[in-house]
Amino acid sequence: MGVNELRLDKYLKVSRLIKRRTVANEACDGERVSVNGRQVKASYQVKLGDVIEIAFGNRTLKVEVTQISETAGKADAPAMYREIE
Repeated sequence: MGVNELRLDKYLKVSRLIKRRTVANEACDGERVSVNGRQVKASYQVKLGDVIEIAFGNRTLKVEVTQISETAGKADAPAMYREIE
């Protein structure tokens, strides 16, 4: 069912880590999103096992990509990643 890679902005939206794709794009442009310790653009291709860090104000969310899918229902979205730390 899943695909092997997905654009970062779309992954953030589908996994519901960020509610809207435009907001995900702004977060990437504002250098608030890093993958495997590197600042990346919204066009970065997310792969299984990638570690994504998102800065929300003074809080940082760190997750590992466990599943990649073009679409996910609200109930399935949390299965797309595993929170670390």
